[in-house]
Amino acid sequence: MKEHEIQLLTKQKNGLGRILFSRLGLVVLLLLLQLVWIFSLFKWFSQEFPHYTVAVVVFDFIMMLYLVNSKIDPSAKTTWLLLIAVVPLFGSVLLMYTQSDIGHRALRKRIRQLVAESKHSLTEDNLALKKLKLEDADTYGLAKYLQRTNDNFPVYQDTKVTYFPIGEAKFKEMLHQLRQAKRFIFLEYFIIAEGKMWGEILAILAQKVKEGVEVRVMYDGMCEFTTLSVDYPQRLAKLGIKAKMFSPIHPFVSTYYNYRDHRKILVIDGQVAFTGGVNLADEYINELERFGHWKDTAIMLEGKAVKTFTQLFLQMWNITEKEVDFSKYLEVESKVPAKTSGYVIPYADFPLEEEKVAENVYMDILNRAHNYVHIMTPYLILDGKMERALTFAAERGVDVELILPGIPDKPIPYALAKTHFKQLLQAGVKIYLYTPGFVHAKVFVADDKKAVVGTINLDYRSLYHHFECAAFMYKTDCIPAIAADFEETKAKSTPVTLASLQQEPVTTKVVGALTKTIAPLL
Repeated sequence: MKEHEIQLLTKQKNGLGRILFSRLGLVVLLLLLQLVWIFSLFKWFSQEFPHYTVAVVVFDFIMMLYLVNSKIDPSAKTTWLLLIAVVPLFGSVLLMYTQSDIGHRALRKRIRQLVAESKHSLTEDNLALKKLKLEDADTYGLAKYLQRTNDNFPVYQDTKVTYFPIGEAKFKEMLHQLRQAKRFIFLEYFIIAEGKMWGEILAILAQKVKEGVEVRVMYDGMCEFTTLSVDYPQRLAKLGIKAKMFSPIHPFVSTYYNYRDHRKILVIDGQVAFTGGVNLADEYINELERFGHWKDTAIMLEGKAVKTFTQLFLQMWNITEKEVDFSKYLEVESKVPAKTSGYVIPYADFPLEEEKVAENVYMDILNRAHNYVHIMTPYLILDGKMERALTFAAERGVDVELILPGIPDKPIPYALAKTHFKQLLQAGVKIYLYTPGFVHAKVFVADDKKAVVGTINLDYRSLYHHFECAAFMYKTDCIPAIAADFEETKAKSTPVTLASLQQEPVTTKVVGALTKTIAPLL
């Protein structure tokens, strides 16, 4: 089947009419009607039963006591207390609803079951751990932490890591590696959108299916709202591709929808794995201009560490049904590249768990840095712990530098980010805005020996609400390239100063201040 025939097979109709007169339009309408009904119920209750005021006050007091003594992040506690103060009954009921597991109880249970069943499929390389302990006790401590989490993320040697400083470079290598596939291809992406990038990938996938290669594609259910039709998995099935949405949207109000699959994973034959910020849409390779030039990054792993990404994909695929036997794919012998250096720890962060792995890794890098920590992130919506880690590192003499978008994709998160600027600058943190356009990279690099590249933004959604993944690297050959890319990107960026903050529009300051009060709930 030729490429244009594949595009016709999977092509969906565009336009407002398609959305309004479709399952998606019906789902949105039903969700809105449920929200209106809920708010009307609260209003009716308050008008018809004023003598229950004392009971409401007691209920609110109980919920505030629960909140103060809970393990919720302190910044989120402040937000909930404010919400309860402004809309007492509604705020308390909403808190009780979100904390009671209603809506996402089954998801939490299934994730825990999958992790428990598969965590021992990956074996720790004790020799690598011993060598790491001798080289750097601090990094060894982080490795032990990642090993001891519920998910068990081993440390690997014998893995080559290639860094891509732009989406176009990742795309070129991705196509090359896909053409080499012999056994299986796993793709898990937050966004897939029709266009040049996905069209070329899809043509290769269809050809590989004909050659007997097993192909599985998974993407987040929010794509139904933005880029793909609800029947897109069935369209791909016609090409022989097994496909599914994670958490598709249904017409019922639920906290389940708050937890999105933000990961970007490609695994080929258990030998090669990709991750990073690059989704499968044309703006990520600058074929489509959105918000100026799109700066993104990715990495490719070759060798033993690929096993962790294989397992992460299979865990997510099996959430909805127990379909795949992990051992079939994890027992593949990894080919060790001729030249490797350093240590690699691929890891993930699952929401609905108290352990915030992604945030802890970032904070460990900040707290143990000696010379510098350089960061690229599209969003900066910090809780108190992360803000303090950034300022404390700068205050003790570490060169902490951040590169953020010069052209934002969303005005409200941009205004929220700027509410942190003053305190960070006063502590000595340096902030730069990427002048040519939008930075979507998620990169930490420190002291010329540590780095993280993955899908994890510095915001509440990534650190608390999303399924995420990344790779921690120590003394791998690619770290100088990551450090150099940061400097090259900084050279194209404009520094933020306390004086320039004074020139911000009043509307930006007001929007930032107002939305900061509810940032943990967004």
